[in-house]
Amino acid sequence: MRPMNASAADRRVIGIDLGGTKLAAGVVGGDLTVHHRATRSSRGLSQEAVVELIVDVVEELRQQAGGDVPVEAVGLGIPSLIDQKSGSAVMSVNLDIANLPIRDVMTERLGLPIALDNDGNVAALVEQRFGAGRGMHTIISLGLGTGISGGIIITGKLFRGATGSGAELGHVTVVEGGLPCQGNCPNLGCLETMCSGNAIGRYANEFASENPDSALGTELASGRPVTGVTVNELAAAGDQDAIAILAKAGRYLGAGLVGITNTFNPQAVVIGGGAGAAAGEFILGPAREHLRRYGLKPNNEIAQLVPAHFGADAGMLGSAVMAFVECLDEPLEED
Repeated sequence: MRPMNASAADRRVIGIDLGGTKLAAGVVGGDLTVHHRATRSSRGLSQEAVVELIVDVVEELRQQAGGDVPVEAVGLGIPSLIDQKSGSAVMSVNLDIANLPIRDVMTERLGLPIALDNDGNVAALVEQRFGAGRGMHTIISLGLGTGISGGIIITGKLFRGATGSGAELGHVTVVEGGLPCQGNCPNLGCLETMCSGNAIGRYANEFASENPDSALGTELASGRPVTGVTVNELAAAGDQDAIAILAKAGRYLGAGLVGITNTFNPQAVVIGGGAGAAAGEFILGPAREHLRRYGLKPNNEIAQLVPAHFGADAGMLGSAVMAFVECLDEPLEED
């Protein structure tokens, strides 16, 4: 369901979802219609290159939008711990970002008002207001992609922690003494390590190496990269090995959700991100079963485990919503 505020429908902002491997951006109206889109790779970029990437994409989209309905603000959702007071990206697990005053930098470079938050927070915002969590006051949002982003909304408000860097649910420990987490995270056995898109790809490569006669083994022998995308495609085609790998990731997701739902007692846990959207019930089903079996009642029964309504667009649209609300004072609620 989309907002119907007529006063905002004809206004435009740019929403940006910056991930560890991809940037997705769009020119978005107040009815959440995406008028123009742009995607770029963000893999392996330096901090300076990330800044230039954002600037280039915004300028490209402004040109596409033209002058009839000008872009009025930019919303940035980035996979970083955020200091809301200074507008800085303090550190990122999957990007080379540290102590970057990104709000001030982007305001100066773009000449537009900038709204800034963690990518998981903006996804939670749009899903709670207009998506899978609509009508609910307390939800958790998890985005399964290169890593795992998290967003928490309690009694209708984003929970950011003391400075803005809270809700890093992807770095909750689910396996004591487990595998080292990826990127800049110093922890072991994080949820991100066990059920992100990268984790699924790791499981698939291990299985393919040990089972060369399997469909995954054939993919590996062909020289094609075996990734989470490969697993999702084979699972959709009915391959039982791929289905089992997604179920394994789903059980780890469920283990993380037991602690999360026991802590926050949400009405819903919304699962999005590129990997989450692609895997769907192959991951959600086993996670839901694990949560029902091991979570405390009534928390495990109250929490609906549902796919994100906006799918892989949640981060981009959530950034746009944040820009409307914080920069343009448009609540985007129905008239």
